[in-house]
Order: sequence, then C-alpha cells, then structure tokens
Amino acid sequence: MNAAQTPPWEQRSTARVLSPARPRKLAKVPFVELADGRLQGVVSSGSDIERVYVSSLTAKDHSFHCSTNNNRPCGGIRSGGCNHLRALADEAVLQYGVARVARYLRADVAESATTGGEVLSAVNAWHQPSAGAPVFSRFLRHLAYLELPAPTEPLVELQWFPAGGAVR
Repeated sequence: MNAAQTPPWEQRSTARVLSPARPRKLAKVPFVELADGRLQGVVSSGSDIERVYVSSLTAKDHSFHCSTNNNRPCGGIRSGGCNHLRALADEAVLQYGVARVARYLRADVAESATTGGEVLSAVNAWHQPSAGAPVFSRFLRHLAYLELPAPTEPLVELQWFPAGGAVR
C-alpha cells in the first residue's frame, strides 16, 4: 500500500499499525497478546457461555498457567499445556504470525511450522500457578474502549483487534 492509498489517520499516526497475519475469529479467543514477557489471553469456555479462561505462557522459562476468570484452575491441565493454551497459541499465530510468536517465546521451531501447537511442541512447557487477574483486567479495560465514540486516530492499546473484515 503506497502513501496515496494509506488512510489519512494512519499517515498522521505516530503509532505503528500492524496488520494481523490473517483474520481471526473472536468468539473462541477474544483477546490474545504478546506482552509482559508472556503469550497471554482470554479463551472462551466450550461448555459454559459465561465462563472464560485466562491462559499464559512465559517466554523466559516456558511455564504456563490456565484458570477461569475467577481463579479456579483449569481441569484440563496436562504436562505441556491444555486445550485453552493450545487455542491461545493458534490464535496468536493467526494474529502475529508463527515467526514472531516463536521469536517472542524463544522457541526453536521448524521453518515449516504453521500452527500454535507446533510452537508449543517446540518448548518444554511446564505448569506453574500464576495470577490471571492482571491479564483479565487488561482484557476488560480493552473492552471498555468499545463503548467510546469512534475516534479518528488509532488507539495504540487496541492493536490486538484484527483488521476490518475479520470474522466474528
């Protein structure tokens, strides 16, 4: 896209706007980010519409944790992760691309890797309980932006939202 095709707000912006690698579906994993030295986010429950899970995987030592938004441990935790962590990793790959996720997590993945599951397989993930409240709080703070009038300038904190045309 050249400067003539770039929207005016993006030309004036000092924040770099990154397009997602591919559009994501927000129903299963509404929030995913690479922040605070972790892959972290919120994953919807497959069995209860009112329950979400907060999952994270640290980049430093590859410890992971998954619990409900009210701090009840995930019942599906096994060595190497759970289904929520796998879904989070898959969505992170859609949002950021496999190379960026692997680089952030310091994972040695094959060049042919295309999924978050392959990134998780490349690390020796182990369970360590941690607080999910900060991640869930960030998610709720980002949701509050949806109630604001549409701005003409980009909001740096909302770069985790997929670009227009993404499937919901």
